[in-house]
Amino acid sequence: MGNRDVPVRGLAARAGGWSARHRWAAVGIWVLFVVLAMGLGSAAGRVDVDENNQLKGETHTAAQIIDDAGIKEPAGETVLIQGKDTGVTATGAEFRAAVADVVKAVEGTGKVTAVTSPYDTHTISRDGRSALVQFDMRGDAKTAVDRVEPVLNAVAGVQKAHGSLRIEEIGGASMQKQYKDAFGDDFKQAEYSAVPVALGILLIAFGALVAALLPVALAITAIMATMGLMGLVSHLQAMSDTANSVMLLVGMAVGVDYCLFYLRREREERQAGKDPGTALRIAAATSGRAVIVSGVTVCVAMAGMLFTGLAQFEAMGLASLMVVAVAMAGSVTVLPALLSLLGERVEKGRIPFLSRRNRNRKRAEDEGSRVWTAVLRVVLARPLVSVVVAAGALLAVAAPALGMKTQQLTLDQEFGKSLPIVQTYNRVNDAFPGGSEPAQVVVKAKDINAPEVRQALADFKQEAVSSGASRGPVDIRLHAAQNVALVSVPLVGGSDMDRAVKSLDKLRDEVRPATLGKVSGVQAPITGQVAGNHDFNDQLLGSVVPVFAFVIVFAFLLMLLSFRSLTVAITSIVLNLLSVGAAYGILVAVFQHGWGASLVGAEGVGAIVTWLPLFLFVILFGLSMDYHVFVVSRIREARMNGRTTKDAIRHGVVTTAGVVTSAAVIMVAVFAIFGTLSMQSMKQMGVGLAAAVLIDATVIRGVLLPAVMALLGERNWYLPTWLRRLPDLTHDEAPLAAAVRPGREESERLPV
Repeated sequence: MGNRDVPVRGLAARAGGWSARHRWAAVGIWVLFVVLAMGLGSAAGRVDVDENNQLKGETHTAAQIIDDAGIKEPAGETVLIQGKDTGVTATGAEFRAAVADVVKAVEGTGKVTAVTSPYDTHTISRDGRSALVQFDMRGDAKTAVDRVEPVLNAVAGVQKAHGSLRIEEIGGASMQKQYKDAFGDDFKQAEYSAVPVALGILLIAFGALVAALLPVALAITAIMATMGLMGLVSHLQAMSDTANSVMLLVGMAVGVDYCLFYLRREREERQAGKDPGTALRIAAATSGRAVIVSGVTVCVAMAGMLFTGLAQFEAMGLASLMVVAVAMAGSVTVLPALLSLLGERVEKGRIPFLSRRNRNRKRAEDEGSRVWTAVLRVVLARPLVSVVVAAGALLAVAAPALGMKTQQLTLDQEFGKSLPIVQTYNRVNDAFPGGSEPAQVVVKAKDINAPEVRQALADFKQEAVSSGASRGPVDIRLHAAQNVALVSVPLVGGSDMDRAVKSLDKLRDEVRPATLGKVSGVQAPITGQVAGNHDFNDQLLGSVVPVFAFVIVFAFLLMLLSFRSLTVAITSIVLNLLSVGAAYGILVAVFQHGWGASLVGAEGVGAIVTWLPLFLFVILFGLSMDYHVFVVSRIREARMNGRTTKDAIRHGVVTTAGVVTSAAVIMVAVFAIFGTLSMQSMKQMGVGLAAAVLIDATVIRGVLLPAVMALLGERNWYLPTWLRRLPDLTHDEAPLAAAVRPGREESERLPV
């Protein structure tokens, strides 16, 4: 054929062309990159986020004082001893015997220190039915979870000997162990099942094993390389297990999507009669460019997390950004090389029923999904009605988001009441309000034993109780050598976060200024679980505006430069915001109001976890650009080839329907897996992402986008004269049009 030397330009086209000409070199470089990244990352090790130092404000100040003083806070554990009947009290003989047995049993393990009896520390509830034996785990608090099992077994042994009492252990190490046992396998199963799910869907989409394996292989190698890079980067920006899970989610989604876009276009061009070289060059210049535009947009969106100032968010943002960049690079370099090497063998491993269906389907460029053809016929015939109905429906779905309530989920909200540790947590809080999550005041003075400082500490202890912020007991531990005192204050409200925060505010705003605040040179930041959650919420809310502004502005600029259309850039932003709003509305309806909550196992949550709205915005704004860029690129290309705007819309949407549907189904399936986890925060993330992608690939791209573009007509391509000096990041559609339709002039350009 006479279409072998089609001239194309652009980074994607040049990268694809080089890779096709240097196939083994491109594959070798990619394999070397993955192996080196993994090897160097493994050798460097990964530095994880220190939860105590990730926040600013008082929580950070308190952690810094403790670190500077060299104080190693041990992992504290507590054993609750409680009478099952109202007549059993702490003064009874059996109760005293149980306390003595617990003290003896935990000391006998050799794993604990500083064991205290409730009769010495007066940790007996007001009704006399409950008491606490308290102790610390030996060794580093961070690794205490690995040593706590013998202690748990010892306590369980005492419980068997005292059937009339409840004898249960709770603490940082024991809670972490139960989480790990209950949900560690849950997470691993979800992560591992993502690959076979994606592969199964791709087998249906392509009907051939080799073609289906390519996107999965690209995604997996991109994830492997990024894991190695995370180890290297963690020495500059700490990483975390959460960042690793998010990276895997995003990497699987975009890695498969980018390869899918590229591969489907290359197959389409070959089936349209192009020789393999020309088909590959056209795929590089079109789908390859769409991958780069989409990838850069997703990277910019992920970079928005770096503006939160929260180490956990910064880790998630950087990890996601890296995996998207790696997957994007692989799609436009090693993928063309593999396609060139495989040639027709990409169709190997055909599955009889599926391959026959794919072979027999008509592949003309105007042919596409019958469903979407029918939908578009209605949409393009009545675009205004379609916009009003679709936008109205999405706004109605988004409406519940106006009443969104965010909070850090309590233990029973996060895990439900079926987990034994949650029941123990609730019983401790009922008997000793705030005792399981006390506030900690870190007092730093020039001389902690100075009379005025000791008096201020005594006044603070008394005022904390008399003010109503705490019911006591308030415990003071002096570290005289470091001139530091640690004051533990159980907060009124316990697991009721709203009441506990009010108690915290009273301590910070009233009790502290009236006591410790009057002594010159004394620092007294207040930290603890409730304080950390409160400070996290405040810092996160303060970062919402800059993050939203950064993502929206840069996404707008990228779309403007990539399509050289002010109209396309504006509509892209508006449609993406509408998609995110609908996802918010679904989250609030299901998890806050409980509408259909039983369908996803989310009864009784009543709130959205604090970090999720900002996280979803960043992730969804980035991922939704995948489909948008791909569809609009195809529409613009068709318009450049001489079609009318309405015909170009029909062609662009219908010819991309198959690949967008396949990509969306994969994303929804992968995200929905996380929606099946037991942790409510992960369930909310999975449901929110799956719902948003589903809405984005159907209502937004299949109805609203074509309807809006049909209403705008030629104004879709409007670019003011004063903006025409902007860099041209479009690919050279006109020469490609010439290859397909020799009668067209190569100089054809869109009206502006």
